[in-house]
Amino acid sequence: MSLANLNKSALLLDTYDFGDNFLWGMSSSAPLAPKNIEDPVFLNAKHQYSTIDVSFYRMQLEKYKQDIDLIKQLGIPNFKFSLSWSKILPDGTGKISTEAINFYHNILDICIANGIEPFVTLYDSCLPIALETKGGWANREVLSWFENYTAVCVNAFKGKVTYWIILSEPCFFTGAGHFLGIDSSGKKGPNNFLPALHHALLCQSVGFRTIKQIEANAQVGTFFSCHYIVSNTYSDKDIKAAERIDALLNRTFIEPLLGLGYPIQALPFLKNVSKYTYIGDNDLIKVDFDFIGLQNCIREIATHDSFAPYLNAKLLKQDKIRANKSHLNFHIYHELIYLIIKKYSKYEGVKKIFIVENVALPLEEIDLDVAIGVQKTNGIQSCLSQMLNAKKSGGKVNGYFVSRLQEFKT
Repeated sequence: MSLANLNKSALLLDTYDFGDNFLWGMSSSAPLAPKNIEDPVFLNAKHQYSTIDVSFYRMQLEKYKQDIDLIKQLGIPNFKFSLSWSKILPDGTGKISTEAINFYHNILDICIANGIEPFVTLYDSCLPIALETKGGWANREVLSWFENYTAVCVNAFKGKVTYWIILSEPCFFTGAGHFLGIDSSGKKGPNNFLPALHHALLCQSVGFRTIKQIEANAQVGTFFSCHYIVSNTYSDKDIKAAERIDALLNRTFIEPLLGLGYPIQALPFLKNVSKYTYIGDNDLIKVDFDFIGLQNCIREIATHDSFAPYLNAKLLKQDKIRANKSHLNFHIYHELIYLIIKKYSKYEGVKKIFIVENVALPLEEIDLDVAIGVQKTNGIQSCLSQMLNAKKSGGKVNGYFVSRLQEFKT
């Protein structure tokens, strides 16, 4: 069933409503790479990289052939997936894995043969162990490591990839969520978070420049996790708490890139990032992205908490909120995507926005039909309606990627 027909019959919307330049796509939810029990990194008992069995690549390639064939059957013209740094450069730098490069070439060739545009993410929380042991994102050397990795990938796949995504959800792998108990990155406290944050933002700029130097016509962006923060009450303390959490999870990751600096006024402990800032960083960190992506979009309720270090704020636990819940236990908030698009569209430096995931929509309402793949799509209908309303009122939304392919499998 084509995407246009899906919109007409199931969603009462039409792709033409969104304009000819609106991008429709499917997104994988993890790096495309062979998996075993130690994925994303193959390790032996001594914590060294073991030999990658080429049969794993062959097995996974067959799986992705099936997935891409399904994407083609659905009439979806774009496919977003992530590379694995650990597979391409098992030691982080140095020797390149021929098996990994060939694997991704095969994926790209399958996409191109089926008329599907690949959107390729360079980094999706898969740092090689060899670099983790050297301090990972908290080590400033990551700038040169990442520049090298980017150059390896772009040189390997140039001519086959137009759309490059630098990082996926830096909020989580840098450890921002640790302060609120919503991630398990292992980056504990500001002495780990602040350098990792600063270096990740610098790497986004380094990655952008590296790609443009090799492929001047490439379209380059980055993808953020997005939390829509509201205060629990209208008290001044709760409102200020919501502002601090919004600064931590959202503003901190986009505003420096736009030349606005870190939101120190809203979140004073960010001033300590100066400990890790070199001369020239404030200019280097700025980047003129062609697009940004927003994914894992959820609504969070913030309240004041005098005992929470650095923030004096906390999020209400999802299971404590009285509301309908999605299949991932997030409370359903149908206006979410509209509000998020409008929020990020206010930034002058944002050109285009792609929505990738919205876990606060009731995707469990999707029913499967063995004949056509999709019969009822209440959650997606709500999301599309919000995007269209936002677009009509000046929002910069320019694409939508469904992130759970299994929801469509018969």
